[in-house]
Amino acid sequence: MSRFHIKDLPILETSPTSPATLRQKLGELLIHSTSAAAMVEMLNKETGEYRVVLRGTLDQEDLKLER
Repeated sequence: MSRFHIKDLPILETSPTSPATLRQKLGELLIHSTSAAAMVEMLNKETGEYRVVLRGTLDQEDLKLER
């Protein structure tokens, strides 16, 4: 799995994207975070539409080592 950096965050907004690609990128983001939380902001039980907000802190230890 590749390292996820702050500069990679805009990639998450690339649309359209396949669920598999989004799953991979979100997985990389979560694995390389020191903290993470999710909040279901909206759920429509009739249509299945949802909105989930992620909040976290990326582990930037690699950035310290590169300097």
